[in-house]
Amino acid sequence: MSPKPSNPTFDLSLEARLKLLAPRPGRLRAVLDTDTYNEIDDQFALVQAWLSPERIKLEAIYAAPFHNSRSSSPGEGMELSYQEILELLKRLDVDPKGLVYRGVTDYVGFDKVAREAEAVDDLVARARASSPDDPLYVIAIAAISNVASALLKAPDIIDRVVVVWLGGHALEWPHQVEFNLMQDVGGAQVLFDSGVPLVVVPCMGVTSHLHSSVPEIERYIEPCGEIGKFLSMRFKEYSDDHVGWAKEIWDMAAVAWLLDDSWTPSVLVPTPIMTDNTTYSTDRARHPMRYVTHVERNPILKDFIGKLQAFAGK
Repeated sequence: MSPKPSNPTFDLSLEARLKLLAPRPGRLRAVLDTDTYNEIDDQFALVQAWLSPERIKLEAIYAAPFHNSRSSSPGEGMELSYQEILELLKRLDVDPKGLVYRGVTDYVGFDKVAREAEAVDDLVARARASSPDDPLYVIAIAAISNVASALLKAPDIIDRVVVVWLGGHALEWPHQVEFNLMQDVGGAQVLFDSGVPLVVVPCMGVTSHLHSSVPEIERYIEPCGEIGKFLSMRFKEYSDDHVGWAKEIWDMAAVAWLLDDSWTPSVLVPTPIMTDNTTYSTDRARHPMRYVTHVERNPILKDFIGKLQAFAGK
């Protein structure tokens, strides 16, 4: 059954929406929303964003909830992610004070309940301090619960932020049972119905092309100081069998869209309706979103390796 889309309290004109969805030159203010301990790709995305200050001014990092075999609850997943962020920043010689915030400990869910967290309050405050001419980019690479909570609490922020979300699969995929999306389907419904300018970076069928292998990681990443060793460890421990094995590094694609939109070609399409059954329905009269159709794997990895080597003095 498809839910009836909610009408946002605030809306944007088509002209204003398209202006916010257009790639911008210059330095971009951004926050990163990440379930960092869930997999191995959030770590790579965080490091690439932090090592790109000429393009991304990363103002805050939010720990997002997740629940799978690596956590006993969404709240524990958030806390584990918070601690993983600290581990990364320590190896980047970055003081986390005033930069890292704990996120919600439960999902928004089908009841569309805004959850309380310091990350939510910080996002609302930073968004309200922004403007349509200088928006805040929300790089979301996790369940969308922190962001959806902020949109529910403060729907007035939709003309001051652009959400770049790695979530769901390609539009033509037979289902949308993708980890970030299925963790909080109700939160995804809030996101799609809120009217916030949205860039969707799909997983299967699009970002599944963005991967690396153990030989590449050992050759180019592992020698780059403590942070390189840490990233290599996380990558290699994901599987016990590395023969003929490559691993997707999905989350880097969301950062890549901000770094150089030519690395993630995109089109404008109607924002889909997220059904309770974790599928997309289409209404072509819906407000447009930007949809990434492909990722250029090579320049994304080359950019990451070059910045990591420069940081390590290689």
